[in-house]
Amino acid sequence: MLVYLRIFKESFSFAVNALRNNKLRTFLSLLGVTVGIFSIIAVLAAVDSLDRSIKEGLEGIDTNTIYVTNFSFGPTEVPRWVRENFEPIDYKDFEYIQRNVSDIEAAAFFIFGSNETVRYQSESVERVTIIPSTSDVYIISNLKIAQGRFYTESESATGAPVAVLGHAISENLFGQFNPIGKQIRIYGRKLTVIGVMQKEGDPGFGDSPDEQVIVPANFVRQFKRVSNTGLRGAVVLKPESGVDVDGLETVLKQKFRNHRGLKPDDIDDFFVTRISGFVSFIDSIIATMNLIGWVISGFSLLVGGFGIANIMFVSVKERTNLIGIQKSLGAKNRFILLQFLFEAVILAVLGGLVGLALVWLITLGLSNFTGDFKFVLSFSNMFIGFFLSTVIGLISGVIPAISASKLDPVEAIRQGM
Repeated sequence: MLVYLRIFKESFSFAVNALRNNKLRTFLSLLGVTVGIFSIIAVLAAVDSLDRSIKEGLEGIDTNTIYVTNFSFGPTEVPRWVRENFEPIDYKDFEYIQRNVSDIEAAAFFIFGSNETVRYQSESVERVTIIPSTSDVYIISNLKIAQGRFYTESESATGAPVAVLGHAISENLFGQFNPIGKQIRIYGRKLTVIGVMQKEGDPGFGDSPDEQVIVPANFVRQFKRVSNTGLRGAVVLKPESGVDVDGLETVLKQKFRNHRGLKPDDIDDFFVTRISGFVSFIDSIIATMNLIGWVISGFSLLVGGFGIANIMFVSVKERTNLIGIQKSLGAKNRFILLQFLFEAVILAVLGGLVGLALVWLITLGLSNFTGDFKFVLSFSNMFIGFFLSTVIGLISGVIPAISASKLDPVEAIRQGM
């Protein structure tokens, strides 16, 4: 056992000395592996960070939440021209579902697609996402109020001119002053601020709740209509706890088909989408992005591996005389093999560590620059980088190392003279 440890130690020392004596060659070899490892780990870190941010943004929402819309959240077999002729989801559809579908804890009617300027005296914020909705959005979206309150079911039904502001909108309009009871202007109409939501941060996709304003849907319906070319409506349902959600979806689809007067051979002119299905769709996108990143970055890693192999063959050629002398003095084949193999692995691992360090510095800088969105370099990704660089070193160095170990000592000394 001690003999093998000594062989490892001496082989490692020879490899380190060889790298020290050829600094430019070492640097060029490192560069290829560094670029490859950097590419792969940077892609993995970016995709992981995006995935984590999206999942954190959905944490407050029950994955069994169901959306009834006339548009699709993901890929669909229904042609676009057919979807564009689907009847809009309107308030009457929301009322029908409320009356006829049981096992629902909360149901809300949303209106999408409204970006407006919000004004308070001389202050204004442009292109603010306005969310007209009924009062149950408070339960479904798990909203948290920092100041004031949310509007009641009565205020929602009558379309009262009230508004609940996102944290960022409140700060931009009022600064440190209390906005409760103040009147703002949206759609050119006055609304009273009754609440401010807690700061949520960047959800990773879509608009941040901090930059939204929620108002009663019936207030907006007084002067705007839902259509396929303008504002789009949707019904959002939160099933009761313990309910068979698949069965609920089936009942919902059947009753809504009856409500729409569809015949048995007619296709659905609406979409029923569950958040869990949306999460699965996101997971498939993330997996595809990971695969593409691996393929593209793999080419860089392949080039780095060929670079190390080429340098090692050159190194064997230059040190042929030294190899012959070592073998004539009693050096075993495994000693020569390990000597060159260690050299290749050390090159690859150093390149990998430099690549990891670059990714870490960039993620640190981007996290500080982007504020709420955090880039994360996980331990698993660091391990992948280290493991890959080691494997690349072994694969790139094994053939040159074997060729060096099999040299005949006499022929090696003669070739090196």
